[in-house]
Amino acid sequence: MQKNAIKRIRKWGIIVLAIYIVCGVTLYFLQEKFLFHPEELPADYEFNFTVPFKEINLEVNDEKNLSIVQFTVPGSVCKGVVLYFHGNRKNIERYAPVASNFTKNNYEVWMMDYPGFGKSTGKRTEQVLYDDAAQLYKMARARFAKDSIIIYGKSIGTGIAAQLASVKDCKRLILETPYYSIAALFRHYAFIYPADQMTKYHFPVYRYFEKITAPVTIFHGIHDGVIPYSQAKRLMKTAKPGAELITLEKGEHNNLDDFPLFHQKLDSLLHLP
Repeated sequence: MQKNAIKRIRKWGIIVLAIYIVCGVTLYFLQEKFLFHPEELPADYEFNFTVPFKEINLEVNDEKNLSIVQFTVPGSVCKGVVLYFHGNRKNIERYAPVASNFTKNNYEVWMMDYPGFGKSTGKRTEQVLYDDAAQLYKMARARFAKDSIIIYGKSIGTGIAAQLASVKDCKRLILETPYYSIAALFRHYAFIYPADQMTKYHFPVYRYFEKITAPVTIFHGIHDGVIPYSQAKRLMKTAKPGAELITLEKGEHNNLDDFPLFHQKLDSLLHLP
């Protein structure tokens, strides 16, 4: 009887180990699909937005095109530009409605699609995303002074925005629903796996905070079911004095724009000299 019990334990141990390995392999090879949910658009697709805009298709090389939409304001009242790095779904069209949050405050807002999103093409890697962000910043510097550039990141875009702010000067860094790092987020969902060794994308926002000299503002909802509020609280522990965390009590991952407090605080930031 004891031998049968040992056999059963061994059998279930093998089954559990097999499940663990299969799930781990699946997570490793499909993590790109978990992180990014792009929607491509044909090259001749015509955008139609309510806010005045200018479309730029930057041919980086024969295989890479960078799709950028610049939501504009009259030059006579323009105070600067917001470089907006959007989330992981669809393309610029999904995030365009928030452009008025900035243009009503006389800031242009420039959005770029990541490779594979919208009309942007080419290979997508973490370094490529950083390089594309640097290209957008370079374009902005051709028109705006450093102290007229605000870097804004939402969700997956917070890692890109934080990295850019760690190597380029700007007026302010604003992060909406950020994560501590992709590995930290990975551990939240799959704590039984070695996250640091398994993640292909790292986006170590906490490390970039060590090098950021611009003021930092974070918006996060307590009921965020995608990137837990605890990630923002942990991130604040690495931030320099003066950084602030704006907590939306009933905020979720994609509804912060619905809260008056979000608009009040964002408007006040954009009104700062």
